[in-house]
Amino acid sequence: MSSIPSEFVGVTAVTRANIYFEGKVVSHALVFPDGSRRTLGIVFPGTFHFGTVQAELMQVVAGQCLVKLDGGTDWATYGEGDAFGIAANSGFEIVVEEGTCQYICSFLD
Repeated sequence: MSSIPSEFVGVTAVTRANIYFEGKVVSHALVFPDGSRRTLGIVFPGTFHFGTVQAELMQVVAGQCLVKLDGGTDWATYGEGDAFGIAANSGFEIVVEEGTCQYICSFLD
């Protein structure tokens, strides 16, 4: 289990939301003093595919999801406190079966 922060201090929050899949996935961007970015988001029930440009680290803050990385055949379940990585120029499929899944997405170099 990874260490999930409960808050970020000293960051700039972008007020306009990123809205995907007709509002079923919503996130807000945070910009840190060093220029790095993260998003805080929520996924409502459904199945969604996301592509990546940069490598990403997804940390589950609350709820549960199923994830299959592009090129893979296995699904993995992630819950509160879990994390998974996605390679650059790749993607993943995420399924939320019930409730919501809240996450932090860190964009890696």
